[in-house]
Amino acid sequence: MQLDQAKAIITGGASGLGHAVAQHLVARGGKVALFDVNEEKGHAAAQELGSAARFIKTDVTNEAGVSANVAAARDAMGGLNVVMNCAGILGAGRVLGKEGPMPLKTFAGTVMVNLIGSFNVAKAGAALMQANDPGADGERGVIVNTASVAAFEGQIGQAAYSASKGGVVGMTLPMARELSRFGIRVMTIAPGIFWTPMVDGMPPQVQESLSASIPFPSRLGRPEEFADTVAFILGNRYLNGETIRLDGAVRLQPK
Repeated sequence: MQLDQAKAIITGGASGLGHAVAQHLVARGGKVALFDVNEEKGHAAAQELGSAARFIKTDVTNEAGVSANVAAARDAMGGLNVVMNCAGILGAGRVLGKEGPMPLKTFAGTVMVNLIGSFNVAKAGAALMQANDPGADGERGVIVNTASVAAFEGQIGQAAYSASKGGVVGMTLPMARELSRFGIRVMTIAPGIFWTPMVDGMPPQVQESLSASIPFPSRLGRPEEFADTVAFILGNRYLNGETIRLDGAVRLQPK
């Protein structure tokens, strides 16, 4: 897929990794619809990106709302051929914390946003993309999900988060196999420790410690490097059904 032909829904597109992807695509002639729950940031991000972008307030866990918003985005952009799932929450907390066992709603809420939300938007997007005219190799669309290296090396306090991201990794291949008959590819990126608004708020010594834990390059990942990886996936049709670690060779320690 040529990036100037991309018509992409990007969840979590108002900030962080999702916004970096939006900037990358718009700068190369693509169109984007930013799905986010933060109205203020969403409108500001769309305004910054210009006429090729629009913001649609979206709760990724709402099935009917997502279905309606995906259709609205398709109509506004004049098509839909990319779904980029970046929306997510940390859901940090110990199974047995100082105040007792983790409330089930904490675990379920994290899985609901990170895993079920990703599936919800992906399946709504695929339902529309299957009707696209086939391009080269019969391609009709691409779904890119965001997992995390915590899917493989979850730390203490990440049981909910790791489970949710492990689920994203786990659904990548079966979804790619199923959607192959429609010419829709499915890929996942598992980023390591990246500069995001969350990291910006950490004390400098914590930021330095995080950077030192990464073998090479010994620094945090840059959002534009995540966006570059998304662009590579979109452009290389032989990438399908796989999870790509983007992490500077980091392996998370227990805590």
